[in-house]
Amino acid sequence: MIENKNNGNEIYMDHIAAAPVRPEAADAMVPLLRDGFGNPQSVHGRGQAAAEVLGRAREQVASLVGADPWDVIFTATGSEANNLALKGIAPARKKKSNRIIVSAIEHHSIMNPARTLAKDGFDLVILPVDGDGLVSPGSLEAELARGAALVSVMHANTEIGTIEPIEELAALCRKADVPMHSDAWGTAGIVPVDMAKLGVSALSIAAQNFGGPPGAAALILPKGTAARGLIEGGVQERGLRAGQENIPAIAGMGVAAELAASELETVAARTGRIRDELLRRLPAEIDHTIVTGHRKKRLPNHASFCVEYIEGEGMLLFLDQKGIRAASGSACTSKSLKGSSVLQAIGVETALAQGSIVFTMGPENRIEDVDTILSVMKPVVQRLREMSPIYKRK
Repeated sequence: MIENKNNGNEIYMDHIAAAPVRPEAADAMVPLLRDGFGNPQSVHGRGQAAAEVLGRAREQVASLVGADPWDVIFTATGSEANNLALKGIAPARKKKSNRIIVSAIEHHSIMNPARTLAKDGFDLVILPVDGDGLVSPGSLEAELARGAALVSVMHANTEIGTIEPIEELAALCRKADVPMHSDAWGTAGIVPVDMAKLGVSALSIAAQNFGGPPGAAALILPKGTAARGLIEGGVQERGLRAGQENIPAIAGMGVAAELAASELETVAARTGRIRDELLRRLPAEIDHTIVTGHRKKRLPNHASFCVEYIEGEGMLLFLDQKGIRAASGSACTSKSLKGSSVLQAIGVETALAQGSIVFTMGPENRIEDVDTILSVMKPVVQRLREMSPIYKRK
């Protein structure tokens, strides 16, 4: 279990952007950084020792998602894994179809590669979602009838917390003989993820969401799914991702994956209580606040809202001054001046979307944190509303 790392009045609730590195993961990395400098491709002792570390981590990561160790293709980031999935699988199937299907609430590391492929001759189909962020199986089935090279729908949206009906969607893809990829950044190590049960053809995960270090991620790609390499060079990672593997980071990812798997139910129950308390109390105690995402089909460590008549960045900065670390939208776009494409897709008006706030919890958070958050947030919201000419007119 991760120790409570909240310092003084600090409450860290941005775990979906970057969770604290587990001490056990860091301990596994230190000796490898210090003197474990062998290359897994080398035949000498140091090289074979590095290869053993790599193989062990592959087994640990595979076990977390119910996959075969051979299926694990290590990458540096979740974004790289998503790029490898789209730019690897779709071109390998272009002779069968030139259509790519993705949901309207995908991360930019899915959307942008999909748009790049569209410039190269693929037809891009964007599936709509309902007000809770759920993809309709019926809409996917209709699009599959026209053929597709690849479908990509994320397992859970990290901005609104909604968990998608991946098993049902994947079954439709198998029936149509179309591979399906799912971005499991927000779910691996947080909720049970089983490749066989989900029925997907490829899955992206990243270490930093479940206590591993940044710089380690993976695309889970079973041997039956054809794909082209994204980084060319040597034979590493089945020839799909050339370059010497980051052995220390991968070792840390393996240890974190094993620990996350063993603590899954305990941590989910603990964070779920905090989530439910936030979802219940925040809209009740701060007026003109709505919950975004599905109330029940959502991540156990995720609570998201839109607070009306305020600007979200100002709210985050005031909360940060009081030691509360939260987020507004995707971590990859939080500094962008553009509105949230996810909130737009679920029908949230632009003005209301500006007041979005996301709390994501980890093992070190406590139920008492909700009291502190509300006691700090209420005057912050009131102060910001007093500065708003729109609110004054109301």
